[in-house]
Amino acid sequence: MNDLSKPTPPTTPARGTFRTPSHRWPLARYPAMLTVTAAWHVGVLAGWLLAPSAWPEWLVALFANHAVFTVAGLLPRTTLLGPNWTRLPDTPRNADAIALTIDDGPDPAVTPQVLDLLDTFDVRATFFCIGEKAQRYPDLARDIVARGHALENHSQVHVHTFSVSLPGRLTREIDAAQHTVERLSGTRPMFFRAPAGLRNLFLEPVLRKLDLRLAAWTRRGYDTRERDPGVVARRLLDGLAARDILLLHDGNAALTDDGRPVILAVLPRVIDAARERHLRFVTLRDARSDG
Repeated sequence: MNDLSKPTPPTTPARGTFRTPSHRWPLARYPAMLTVTAAWHVGVLAGWLLAPSAWPEWLVALFANHAVFTVAGLLPRTTLLGPNWTRLPDTPRNADAIALTIDDGPDPAVTPQVLDLLDTFDVRATFFCIGEKAQRYPDLARDIVARGHALENHSQVHVHTFSVSLPGRLTREIDAAQHTVERLSGTRPMFFRAPAGLRNLFLEPVLRKLDLRLAAWTRRGYDTRERDPGVVARRLLDGLAARDILLLHDGNAALTDDGRPVILAVLPRVIDAARERHLRFVTLRDARSDG
């Protein structure tokens, strides 16, 4: 395995410019929700011009449209706003595969212990890192990749207003994280996970421009607020099946009653249970149908 402690700086364009990555994935049409919304607004405008006295009804129609896509943005696993990985692709090589994804790091206290645990069990995971944290702890970001895991894009600063941002801000936030991760690891992210999984109808066109796949999850343990490892493990393991994507956190991790990060108590249980069911762990990159 190559030594990534001092990676050769990749040739990257200036922030705000976009190159064609080598892992270009097939483009599809824009999300139906975006097309329908645009058509809806045109229809409402035409209706108002033809019958201006009915403006209250046209206003209600606009509010209804906005309400629909606002609710859709609050559903992390929906595909109404565009393609979204909630399970691994249905391919023969994923027939016995599951993916462990870990969010919100790197964290100097938790991430090294998570990496050691994963080494012990010989498991590879996908880390969705916050760009700002990766800049703060560059050796941790490099170590994640050096140990065989995938480092992906979880935005640059993980702002709470991400899901209500306009395209320009979304682009700057995601592109900044792309450059941060690529500069530190030498590898450009292929996947993006929205902060808290929340988004809006502008996100998918931005991801297409940056050649990123949106990834959600199949099941999560809510380990940022649940302090009982048994509860978190049950949420992840109840109905666990091939092609599932699991979500845990090394950043913002809740602590058990004895002060230990929940993820450290949960990981051995989940890994052992998955292997008892003859499931193997892969990264999201490994699971691609076009890889």
